[in-house]
Amino acid sequence: MPAVTVDDLLTLPRVTPAPRDVARARSVRSVTTAPRGFEGEGFPVRRAFAGVDLADLDPFIHLDQMGEVEYAPGEPKGTPWHPHRGFETVTYMLDGRLDHQDSHGGGGTITDGDTQWMTAGAGLLHIEAPPEEVVMKGGLFHGFQLWVNLPKAQKWSEPRYQDLRGSDVALATSHDGGALLRVIAGDVAGVVQGPGSTYTPITLIHATLEPGAELRLPWRPDFNALAYTLAGHGTVGRERRALRMGQLAVFGSGDEVVVTAADSQESRSPKLDVLLLGGQPIREQVAWYGPFVMNTKAEVVQAFEDFQAGRLGRIPALHDHGNVDVTRS
Repeated sequence: MPAVTVDDLLTLPRVTPAPRDVARARSVRSVTTAPRGFEGEGFPVRRAFAGVDLADLDPFIHLDQMGEVEYAPGEPKGTPWHPHRGFETVTYMLDGRLDHQDSHGGGGTITDGDTQWMTAGAGLLHIEAPPEEVVMKGGLFHGFQLWVNLPKAQKWSEPRYQDLRGSDVALATSHDGGALLRVIAGDVAGVVQGPGSTYTPITLIHATLEPGAELRLPWRPDFNALAYTLAGHGTVGRERRALRMGQLAVFGSGDEVVVTAADSQESRSPKLDVLLLGGQPIREQVAWYGPFVMNTKAEVVQAFEDFQAGRLGRIPALHDHGNVDVTRS
């Protein structure tokens, strides 16, 4: 899990928590274990939000942990061309390489620590697939895709694309240097600001804690708060509830999130890695079916009709063979 690392954490800006008698640490409302499944052309995923009420996730909709899987030559898989409307996808790669292309002109390749931020908005088609050389060689594949809802006023926004390199990520450490914080989006205690530009105010952090380290992170009281464990194990919340790899914690109200790494970790996962997510709830009706996240059933039906009519875009021409009608593929 290379992502972005730093040799000396003490050289980074430090996030200092409020005194314990002032900060109100959030309790844990629920802990769920992500079931396994398959996505796209058959790559394995963990459904991190499965079984959690959308009201507790708001403004988030969906989170897949892609892999971790070691592919043999010829095995790497991606997704075929498919449509989206009404939300944003955030794809964060830890290991391996993934190509993205969309019908609105966005695209690129992401690898260790890079993020692709795609605003589907009014609608587009896109594809995600490993490069040909990766398919030929195989190798380790591990990443995440988060879906962030758009409020009604922005669902018809022009699609846009943000290509965030690992070197763009804002870095900080905990007050004692026991945790590395990679801030992809949002402001963290006024110390660092992530590079991701969002319609809905959110915070997205990949944190790595040394064994025995405690992370006390100031958190906006008007944001929800979630923690998903990528690797290792420890505890979360003021009641120190156990959390292990593949589990999601939903926090209650408060102005501080607490995560603590167990003193002893497994040799394969010597540190505790967590995704910390939070955002300002949109509190609007959600009508979600497949690749469309809208406010009403009628809008979802309209999205399917627009897709079938080719109004969400067409696959860009490849090798001078002309455009492809994805609605018939």
